[in-house]
Amino acid sequence: MTTPTPEKIVDVRLVVPAQRHPLVFGTFERLKPGESFVLVNDHDPRPLYYQFQAEHTGQFSWDYLEKGPAVWKVRVGRI
Repeated sequence: MTTPTPEKIVDVRLVVPAQRHPLVFGTFERLKPGESFVLVNDHDPRPLYYQFQAEHTGQFSWDYLEKGPAVWKVRVGRI
């Protein structure tokens, strides 16, 4: 019996804003189909969702796990 690999957490709250999207997209690019990571942010990452829609249409999943007000968590997966 194998132990499931813990899901990767990408906490961008202390990352310089200009580096947040590149970090998230770099993490996404390294995912294999069926894998995911949890994005942790200090605000609703809706603009990031729109960027995923524009650049990776049909290739990602986006599931809110926590919706603020102080912490937002989203599971981002590769389809």
